[in-house]
Amino acid sequence: MARESHQQQAPSVIRAAVLTISDTRTPETDSSGQYLQTQLRAGGHEVTGYAVVKDQADQIRAAVTGFMQGAQVVLTSGGTGITGRDVTIPVIESLIRKPMPGFGELFRMLSYPEVRGAAMLSRAVGGLAENEHGQRALIFALPGSLNAVQTAWEKLLGEELPHLVFEMLRQG
Repeated sequence: MARESHQQQAPSVIRAAVLTISDTRTPETDSSGQYLQTQLRAGGHEVTGYAVVKDQADQIRAAVTGFMQGAQVVLTSGGTGITGRDVTIPVIESLIRKPMPGFGELFRMLSYPEVRGAAMLSRAVGGLAENEHGQRALIFALPGSLNAVQTAWEKLLGEELPHLVFEMLRQG
């Protein structure tokens, strides 16, 4: 019953930014970032920012903290694997003040039937973040593949984002 009440009180429009982390993608070839923007807009939400940055910690941190100035939610795609170039997760984790381990756990569980054991390679994370100016936003770091982004959106984030934003806002 409480969840239904919270969903009714949740904002109908949320402000979200999309960040793609990739050494090879451009805005023209970024199918994952384009998908997220399309889905956000289709849901009546406002896309406050979009960028593609290299898989470099300083660029990721600057983009995410900059987006937090106008967004309630920041969705990133890419850089969540275990290669030497994948630095997204340490950067995002350094910004998260209240982790939501269930997001990553559920994402990997939902990915398993399709990609089997390779699901363990994803370090997808989410949580409530705060930048150096005290601005807060929910951050979800997703793998870069379009299939992974679609799984996260369709099975976890799409319907739940307004409720999550409500929970963030009611903390004060």
